[in-house]
Amino acid sequence: RPRQAAPHPGPARGAAIGRRHLLVRTAVVGVGTVAAGGLLKVLDVRAEVDAVRSALRLPVPLRRAPGNLAAASLGVPGITPVVTPTRDFYRIDTALVVPQVDPRTWSLTIGGRVDRPVVLSYEQLLAMPQVEADITISCVSNEVGGDLVGHARWQGVLLRDVLALAGVQSGATQVVGTSVDGFTAGFPTTYATDDRFTMIALAMNGEPLPVVHGFPARLVVPGLYGYVSATKWLERIDLRTLEEFDGFWIPRGWSKLGPVKVSSRFDVPRSGSGVDAGPVVVGGVAWAPGRGRGITAVEVRVDGGPWQSAALGGALSEDSWRQWSWTWPATPGLHLLEVRATDRTGEVQTERYAPVAPDGASGYHAIEVQVRG
Repeated sequence: RPRQAAPHPGPARGAAIGRRHLLVRTAVVGVGTVAAGGLLKVLDVRAEVDAVRSALRLPVPLRRAPGNLAAASLGVPGITPVVTPTRDFYRIDTALVVPQVDPRTWSLTIGGRVDRPVVLSYEQLLAMPQVEADITISCVSNEVGGDLVGHARWQGVLLRDVLALAGVQSGATQVVGTSVDGFTAGFPTTYATDDRFTMIALAMNGEPLPVVHGFPARLVVPGLYGYVSATKWLERIDLRTLEEFDGFWIPRGWSKLGPVKVSSRFDVPRSGSGVDAGPVVVGGVAWAPGRGRGITAVEVRVDGGPWQSAALGGALSEDSWRQWSWTWPATPGLHLLEVRATDRTGEVQTERYAPVAPDGASGYHAIEVQVRG
């Protein structure tokens, strides 16, 4: 074995450092090249999905939403529009990276406790009878008076029609939706098999679903918070029992069932704002979607006084929110205004405060307004 030369304090050390720097630079360039290649691939996929989506032509719904949009609006400046513009619609999900799903290769599988598993392509879903419905949906994380709620005119296929193809077995008490990214949400089978407009939605406000809202298909279930129902980028539907499976959020401390609570809020004026004494129009929206529900009354009170009936905009459906307004004879000083709603079953919005966990916030939305003399 040859003897090693004694280390040299100058050039030899410099050469070693140079080699290390070269290796580091090479590694960084390599990683950067891979990352850039991955980013380009992602951008290519996104561009392709966007192009396919833009070229889609939706079939005419067999059943149009019957609601009159003009009659539903009170025309009060500052109140949330009856139909939430798609660009303003809230988005809550667990996806760190929005799935890019090509509908040409996508399919939906119906399995679990069914007589015969079914696999449907996007084209097959489009070819099924389409329905259009006005439905307000809400996130369970919506605080009292919050904006994690929105209304859209959805188009798609009734879930009960799709489940009929597979044949729901006796004892299947839960419908579980699974996203392409693995997210799951489950709800009672009755929400899918009765006369509600529970649907596999393919379109939103007259256009194919936006990618961020679940393109090519998602579930929309009237009357349930999204965490137990609104699976986006839908890939699979399984029939289970309520006991044998928990959706994504249930082991994390949220309620197994998530019915939307009767809710209302002020849009105008904003809390902390100032107005001049005299007639002041206050208003907002109220919602209680679900079978046999819908808003029938909204009331406002000032400084804990008697409840005053507000005017209501037209009802698009029992699953849609309604605008409301009330003219307040405002007097100088600082005032507290509260609002509450009543649904078609006679249930009055509760005053009892509850946080969003585990099954949705409750309580009156209240605002403070300074009235100038």
